[in-house]
Amino acid sequence: MSLPVLNQRFRTWWQPRRGLAIAEACVIGLVAALSAVFLKVGSGWLGTWRVHSTQIFPVWLALPIIGLILGFVAGWLVDRLAPEAYGSGIPQVKATLANVPMKLSWRVAGVKLLSAIIAIGSGMTLGRQGPTVHVGAGLAAGMSRWVPTSPDHRRQMIAAGAGAGLAAAFNAPIAGVLFIVEELLQDLSGLTLGTAIIASFIGGVISRLLGGGSLDLNLQLVQSSSQFSIPEIPFFVLLGILAGLLGALFNRGLIFSIKFYRKLHISLPLRVALAGFLSGVVVSMLPAPFRDNTGLRESLITGGSQPTVAAIAFAAQFILTLIAFGSGAPGGLFAPSLILGSCLGHIIGVSELYITGAGSPTTYALAGMGGFFSAVSKVPITAIVIVFEMTTDFNLVLPLMIVSVAAYLVADKVVPGSLYEKLLELKGITLTKEAPMEGALTKLTAKDVMQERVETLDAQMSLEEAMQSFARSHHRGFPVVQDNKLVGIVTQSDLLKIRESAKHTLRERNLADIFLKEIMTPVPMTVSPIHTLSNVLYLLDRYQISRLPVVDGRRLIGIITRADIIRAEADHLNADNRTLKLRPEPSYIVYQTRSPSTGNGRLLVPVANPETAGILLQMAAAIARDRHYEIDCVQVMLIPRHSSPSETQVRTAKSRRLLRQAEVLAKKWKIPLHTQIRVTHDVAHALLETIKEQHIDLILMGWKGNTSTPGRIFGNVVDTVIRQATCEVVLVKLGKTPQSPVPSPLFNRWLVPMAGGPNSPLAIKLLPALITLGNDPQIHLTQVFKSSELKPDMSVSEQAIRHLMRRRKLSSSVVALPVQANSVAEGVINLVKTEGYDVVVLGASQEGLLQQAIQGNIPEAIASGVESTVILVRGAINK
Repeated sequence: MSLPVLNQRFRTWWQPRRGLAIAEACVIGLVAALSAVFLKVGSGWLGTWRVHSTQIFPVWLALPIIGLILGFVAGWLVDRLAPEAYGSGIPQVKATLANVPMKLSWRVAGVKLLSAIIAIGSGMTLGRQGPTVHVGAGLAAGMSRWVPTSPDHRRQMIAAGAGAGLAAAFNAPIAGVLFIVEELLQDLSGLTLGTAIIASFIGGVISRLLGGGSLDLNLQLVQSSSQFSIPEIPFFVLLGILAGLLGALFNRGLIFSIKFYRKLHISLPLRVALAGFLSGVVVSMLPAPFRDNTGLRESLITGGSQPTVAAIAFAAQFILTLIAFGSGAPGGLFAPSLILGSCLGHIIGVSELYITGAGSPTTYALAGMGGFFSAVSKVPITAIVIVFEMTTDFNLVLPLMIVSVAAYLVADKVVPGSLYEKLLELKGITLTKEAPMEGALTKLTAKDVMQERVETLDAQMSLEEAMQSFARSHHRGFPVVQDNKLVGIVTQSDLLKIRESAKHTLRERNLADIFLKEIMTPVPMTVSPIHTLSNVLYLLDRYQISRLPVVDGRRLIGIITRADIIRAEADHLNADNRTLKLRPEPSYIVYQTRSPSTGNGRLLVPVANPETAGILLQMAAAIARDRHYEIDCVQVMLIPRHSSPSETQVRTAKSRRLLRQAEVLAKKWKIPLHTQIRVTHDVAHALLETIKEQHIDLILMGWKGNTSTPGRIFGNVVDTVIRQATCEVVLVKLGKTPQSPVPSPLFNRWLVPMAGGPNSPLAIKLLPALITLGNDPQIHLTQVFKSSELKPDMSVSEQAIRHLMRRRKLSSSVVALPVQANSVAEGVINLVKTEGYDVVVLGASQEGLLQQAIQGNIPEAIASGVESTVILVRGAINK
């Protein structure tokens, strides 16, 4: 059997199926458990070494220095090797499962594992459970790339990996499954539950066998001390309310801490190093038991500490967690939440014991753990199950339910919404509560989009006949059928290979004697009619092919291509109800110069291309001189969405050289010019921010003349500016002429179509300034009329001529020219090509500029149809 046949059958065998999902879940659970144990052992060993170092060196010296050095190393690993590995990792997993393009791979998992060991071992008050979830999801994502599955299947495997990581970290397999359903995937389908249960079960069991326990508690002591009675219910309700209020305050503090670190404008390694240093300073000032979080936690839970110690521990843990987490250090919030909850519960339990003489501080400490965890993470069911699975104490179930539910309700009332979603919003990613992915890719199936009329070749066809079929068709491949059943596929590449081999091994055989069944690729990759477009697109990308046969059983019923999918998605753009919206962070100014503000207005010029910047700036200067404006020149630098504009280091040397050229020209023209370089996720968003901040009156933009973006007229950036900018917009498409630093000889013959629209007067007002760029310019105002009109009405053009003459005594000749044509675009294009105009100036409203292509877009059609320079003018919008 040939290698291509084996390869095709291997691909077919590996197509999504339940058995494959179960096998993947088993492997994911095993790998997640091993990584969780490694994280526990590694961070524990490093933490022990840190505590022992205080016996050799002074505490006030050892802890801050160790925190500083290890913090810098952890931050450097994340910053240089995998920026997506910052923080706890759960927001990244949640965003990935909501189909946000955020990197999740083995590389991210490995860097997260190593950096989390170093960060937690350095003494920062962070948990290892969040990183374990991130590592498990990253390992599952990397593994899913080996298997040709659908995006939905990959999401289920990533969720299973996250659940297995949580189960391994807490030895709580049920909690791992519930965390997937309650927080991450929110899916109760059979396959999701099945893979989650298997992965979480294996993760929990392997972790327990290898000693990966989470709390390391003396369970016999805990169980003998926990008790519950009906009169204690008000105290548990009080504990839930306090946990909810303080949990909400804790969440707000985390957001404040992140924003505070951003204002420092330092790199991630320096932020984490600073957090490690401050944590070491604070811990060095506390009693010795506070250097061992595990011992402190067990002491609080088992009732071995005084209320004053618990109160100090609560305040210290609260502050230290804010210091560590806000820096972006790789560590989670689960363990700090549990410690804070145990402190709070211990205080309430001891207080209740003093008041009533009954009760168990241990029960309150454990219930407080679940309550504070529920208030912070907003997952009350998971919180209840985690504490119950770790203690296996049925006496705790009712107190846990009371405290966790009360804390959740109070916290969600004070600070609504998920903490993880708020953390994503700080990165410019907003998730809504509906289904994670809506649109043509998930709503439509292959049957809805496929082409039913398929050109096929018969398996008994000769190679010579097949070559003739390829010669007559534009297709690069054909399905091969026999008895109306798909048996293979043949492409131009197959024919070329056969032609080459025929020169050697088949030289004695005639091409008419070779049949397609001998050279076709058997068992081709196919899709069924019920496959969603997302699944189809995944397979097309996976195997780098352009089309897939659609089969019902073995019967060929259609074919689907990339173009079919793109067309379907474009048709749904207007009714796009996607449930996630990527909102870019505010842009950040990394370079800025200011000139004296002496003008009557501001003109903004975005520059990017050194070849066209000179001409655009000369146009801007002409307008600025005419209107007594100042010029703002901005250069926009794009960065990936996972990076923050205020934190990302960029190289500005090239951009600054371009801006300095603008400064030289402005000095020559004696026009005030301000420059700035902005770092952003979205160019249009940065330009709109500049317009608002600098009170821009007019923006002059370049345009390449075409766009390949479906549903867009001029392209993403220009369309957005035209729709939302409140100032005047001047859009320039430079003609296909030899580039020259002095464009004057190129701008002599001007054509201004007049149709009586609201922006035609704006184009006329702009004309006196622009024609100064030419030598002896000639201006023609034209009106297009149809053949059915006996006498064209030239009143609009005549009024424009009078306006030009009144406003300025022009030495240029201004002529009104009627043109007969079936449409405005056709008439203008033909006139430009016939008469050879250098520049066409068009006035168009916001609606006219962005008219849907199905109705025809006159400005875009003219700009695309001529090689001359085209200037489009849109007036200011009153808002």
